[in-house]
Amino acid sequence: MSTTGMTSFDEIYGLPDPRGYFTRLEPYAYQTPHHAQAVFRALIGRELHSGRTAMLDLCCSYGINAALVNHDVTLAELYERYTSAKAAELTTAELIDWDREFYASRRRRDAVRAVGVDVSGPAVAYALSVGLLDEGYCEDLESADPGTGLSLAASGAALITVTGGTSFLTGRTFGRLLTAAGRPVPVAAFVLRTHDYRPTTDCLRSHGLAVERSTATHPQRRFTDPQEQRIAVEAVTALGEDPAGKEAAGYFHTRLHLAR
Repeated sequence: MSTTGMTSFDEIYGLPDPRGYFTRLEPYAYQTPHHAQAVFRALIGRELHSGRTAMLDLCCSYGINAALVNHDVTLAELYERYTSAKAAELTTAELIDWDREFYASRRRRDAVRAVGVDVSGPAVAYALSVGLLDEGYCEDLESADPGTGLSLAASGAALITVTGGTSFLTGRTFGRLLTAAGRPVPVAAFVLRTHDYRPTTDCLRSHGLAVERSTATHPQRRFTDPQEQRIAVEAVTALGEDPAGKEAAGYFHTRLHLAR
């Protein structure tokens, strides 16, 4: 159990390829990238008039959001692919070749430049090797300012996205990234209802962004055990949310926070 009260899945992010990620998360029906897919596509399309065409994905892991935004593929297909018997038989090098061909064949005509940031070097390296990311940076923005390359990438981003990391990020990450960008880049974040996003909202507002909080929620994943569920129910209740039909029914839920 992590400091957030959530079961830790840290071990799946340091693997050389995404098979362990999908195998570990499948029993819990992790699905936030699925809910974000159409939202991110629409938002990026809306921001293209700015002349900036990159999606900068925070906590990008193996490039899942880039895969879903830029390719004709669904999250369900990715689960099926990476948990298949065929995938299990391949070496990582063979999986890279298989994936590179697969994603190239599914590439959308409206694909945008994808930049990924994550603390996991192996995950970022895999996403780069199969062509999901155009640029990838293994950096911890909670601890240090972005390097030169990431700063330049941030300045060219049309949208900053995040689906799986808001519970572990603070305003430090967003503040450093926006300062490096030199302008108020729109931020689309799917935030767990167990997490108090208000300090991050204050940071985003200080950088010239107005934050809209969606009324709709989306299931994130099933709880791993009753203790995790109990902690989540207590957390959302303390934040003034009603867990009925959501956390009380067995799933973490997220809500889109859009800053622009």
